[in-house]
Amino acid sequence: MVAPASGARGCGPAAGGRGVILVFGQSGQVARALALLAPEAVCLGRDKADLADPAACAAAIRAHAPRAVINAAAFTAVDGAEAQEALATTINGAAPAAMATACAGLDIPLVHLSTDYVFDGAGQTPFAPDHPTAPLNAYGRSKVRGEEGVRAASFRHVILRTSWVFSAHGSNFVKTMLRLGAARDSLQVVADQIGGPTPARAIAAACLRMAEVLQDAPALSGTYHFAGTPDTSWADFARAIMAEAGLGCRIDDIRTEDYPTPARRPGNSRLDCAALARFGITRPDWRQGLRAVIADMKGTS
Repeated sequence: MVAPASGARGCGPAAGGRGVILVFGQSGQVARALALLAPEAVCLGRDKADLADPAACAAAIRAHAPRAVINAAAFTAVDGAEAQEALATTINGAAPAAMATACAGLDIPLVHLSTDYVFDGAGQTPFAPDHPTAPLNAYGRSKVRGEEGVRAASFRHVILRTSWVFSAHGSNFVKTMLRLGAARDSLQVVADQIGGPTPARAIAAACLRMAEVLQDAPALSGTYHFAGTPDTSWADFARAIMAEAGLGCRIDDIRTEDYPTPARRPGNSRLDCAALARFGITRPDWRQGLRAVIADMKGTS
């Protein structure tokens, strides 16, 4: 979803204060979008708060004493987590729990990003926020641990599960398809995994709204889903990318079993996002987000 906690400088003022929003993450897709939407926020990279050191994350929150915290950092190398599950669990599990404990001590909101990978991907029905978790891989297990820690420590929180994040920055499916599509006549793309591609900018906007609302409405705390609409397959998403970019690369459908990876992927990543209405938030149309991202990339190339 988002890149591992990294970066060398904050994205906003160098010092905190009760009025700032504190963001964990700096170079990842959502963190960069947060920096654009809320330039006054303080974004902490790894040099300021390494999620491999949960106590340092808690100390950073206490030092800045912000009005809200958004955790947009994570260990997101899904295949890499299979070989580094202990590290992934520290970053994705213990660090968010430590953040939540610190936020509870200051009575401030925490918005924590999670993933559709906490589910087993069975069936075709969109997963509701209260559906039992059953991750297929180490990354998903580490994210479940983080969710559990946040719920246990903090009343004033939102766990926001999202999926298939894309933007003009970082590593993501859109950028990979554009790079490969410009160099090849055809690509084979998995067609039996279904989900909602989600623009990072839309996720960032949702996080900011939730952080603000929670300050006055802690009863809205809980787990929510946020994903782009309409649901689609990776293959059809790839076709839309080629069409929007004006590339002639043909997309050939393949099955998940034809593209083996170290970590198992869920076939069904559909998320039930109806509860977003409590915050006045609706699902973003990923096709509009894709158009904006490609236009942004063309404008900066």
